[in-house]
Amino acid sequence: MRELKKGNLAVWIFETRAAMGAAAAAIAAYKIAELLEQKEFINIVFAAAPSQNEFLASLLEKEVDWKRVNAFHMDEYVGLNSEAPQLFGNFLKERFFGKVELGNTFYLNGSALDLDQECKRYTELLEKYPTDIVFLGIGENTHVAFNDPHVADFNDPLTVKIVDLDEKNRRQQVDPDDPSCFNHIEEVPTHAITLTVPALFKADHAYAIAPGERKADAIYHTLNEEIQENYPSTIFRKHSNAVLFIDEKSAARLA
Repeated sequence: MRELKKGNLAVWIFETRAAMGAAAAAIAAYKIAELLEQKEFINIVFAAAPSQNEFLASLLEKEVDWKRVNAFHMDEYVGLNSEAPQLFGNFLKERFFGKVELGNTFYLNGSALDLDQECKRYTELLEKYPTDIVFLGIGENTHVAFNDPHVADFNDPLTVKIVDLDEKNRRQQVDPDDPSCFNHIEEVPTHAITLTVPALFKADHAYAIAPGERKADAIYHTLNEEIQENYPSTIFRKHSNAVLFIDEKSAARLA
C-alpha cells in the first residue's frame, strides 16, 4: 500500500481492487464500532455502483452490529420500473441492505408521483438522522452522487434535489456485461434525484472508493485541480475526516 495526502484528504493506493476493498471495509468496520461505543445508533449513506462491489462484499464479512445502523443511499434514477436492476436502491438491496439486519433502511423513490415531495421527504429523514459516515464513489467526470459538474453547487441550499445527467455520466452507466448497468445509452435515464454536495460533505466521516482504469483521469483531477464545482470531487480535499481508497489502475496518472 502507498499513501499520500492532498489537502486534508488521505489517499491510500492498493495493488488490486480486492486489496483496496478489503482495506476500506476494515477501516469502515472499525469506525462504525468506534462510533457505536459513543452512540446508540449511527447513520450511513451508501453509494451504489460497480466500483463499490469489492468494498461491500468485504464489509459483509465484518462483525458489525448492523441493527444499530440506519442506512440511506445517495442518489436514484427517475422513472425506471421499480424492479429494474439498475435502480440504486435495488443494487444496494441485492448486495448489502438485504443481507444484513439494519436498524432502518431508507430508500429514495425515483418513481414518486411528486418528485419535489420525495426530495422533501428524504431531506426530512436526513435531518432526523444526521449522517455519521458516507461511503461514496467518484464518477468519471468527478461527479459525487449525481452532482455532475454542470449542477454541482458547493453552497447548495438544498439537501436533496432533482438533476439532469450529463452525457459522460450517462455513458459511464453503460456496460452490457454488468446486469446492474444499461446495455445502451438510450436506456439511461436523463434525470435523477441526488443528495447535494453539502449534504454529502456534512458527514462526519467520508470514505471514497474509486478503483479501475476508467477512473484514472477522475482521480488525477480530484487530487490536482483547483477545488471547484467543475470537478465536484475536489471538495473532499477540504473534509476533515476523509480517506480516498484507490487501486494502481485508478492511480495510474499520479506521480
